Amino acid sequence: MGGEAGADGPRGRVKSLGLVFEDESKGCYSSGETVAGHVLLEAAEPVALRGLRLEAQGRATSAWGPSAGARVCIGGGSPAASSEVEYLNLRLSLLEAPAGEGVTLLQPGKHEFPFRFQLPSEPLATSFTGKYGSIQYCVRAVLERPQVPDQSVRRELQVVSHVDVNTPPLLTPMLKTQEKMVGCWLFTSGPVSLSVKIERKGYCNGEAIPIYAEIENCSSRLVVPKAAIFQTQTYLASGKTKTVRHMVANVRGNHIGSGSTDTWNGKMLKIPPVTPSILDCCIIRVDYSLAVYIHIPGAKRLMLELPLVIGTIPYSGFGRRNSSVASQFSMDMCWLALALPEQPEAPPNYADVVSEEEFSRHVPPYPQPSDCDGEACYSMFACIQEFRFQPPPLYSEVDPHPSDAQETQPVSFIL
Repeated sequence: MGGEAGADGPRGRVKSLGLVFEDESKGCYSSGETVAGHVLLEAAEPVALRGLRLEAQGRATSAWGPSAGARVCIGGGSPAASSEVEYLNLRLSLLEAPAGEGVTLLQPGKHEFPFRFQLPSEPLATSFTGKYGSIQYCVRAVLERPQVPDQSVRRELQVVSHVDVNTPPLLTPMLKTQEKMVGCWLFTSGPVSLSVKIERKGYCNGEAIPIYAEIENCSSRLVVPKAAIFQTQTYLASGKTKTVRHMVANVRGNHIGSGSTDTWNGKMLKIPPVTPSILDCCIIRVDYSLAVYIHIPGAKRLMLELPLVIGTIPYSGFGRRNSSVASQFSMDMCWLALALPEQPEAPPNYADVVSEEEFSRHVPPYPQPSDCDGEACYSMFACIQEFRFQPPPLYSEVDPHPSDAQETQPVSFIL
């Protein structure tokens, strides 16, 4: 495999040059993980090489205007704005010519050159491509040859910075309330009010966000409630900022007439496959928000916007929060109190909260004659008044009077 080829010696022909990862099914990598694979080379005839190297690079770039190399565009326009942050820059030698020889003669046939390297332990920003910038990682194999241009093969490396939605800041419920007068000055027709709440701030791709909302339409117009998830991309370059915002999912409610109200008791809005939130890059940021808004004909819409974080590690809690939020939601803002007892309390005994004096005042002393048989001698009025202060029957999931033909079926409760 070694040997020296002079300047006039055979340069050879490379039939194919490829690069494969050890685990092709692995979708993405994270900081600190190991990347392994092979460079595949097939030579049709003896090939003279100076060497074979592997390069791993990753950087975030943000730019707009004319090309980054031109300071001023033709016609006196503004200079280009550009910024760059490097996350990965690695070079490995897979094949070197023997010392003092300068070249190596690679024999015809198929050859494999394994490689292995570890990504930096520092946080790496998630791969992303947008309108004014990108965060990209790649692995490249370069074949250095004498007297001919270098040959190379390149593979993208998908990197993700994991965001765990189970952290306390992302489990915090989000709430907003707003009211808007419809009309102008002396010709106002009444307010439209909107209150919105979601259970937590962090969600993942594929999850559905249950939206709790109350809309009160005191105006004279027919309004329509809607909800949408917005993605906001922010680019920073040369001290300047560019922002791109677009809708990624939406849902629509029913029309609400004048003087009517509507309640969303967990209306679902599913998150489509989107890039996770990018919060750790200093020149590119990707944020999400949930907007619930009221379309009002002839007036500016009323909109409430709640911040979202799209993570990569899904919520691991149980469904208790879903049921408690639904029961706590009301327009008197009692739904701000998030703590509910774990077990339902027994119903009160109403006789315990009525004084004896009030009880005797409402229940006249009707003595029972000696010749009466039990309760039949009580007056109808006395029985009604006494029943007023009796406790409700004790709650039980077991029927105290089961029928003979009772069927055994599963019972479900909608909380």
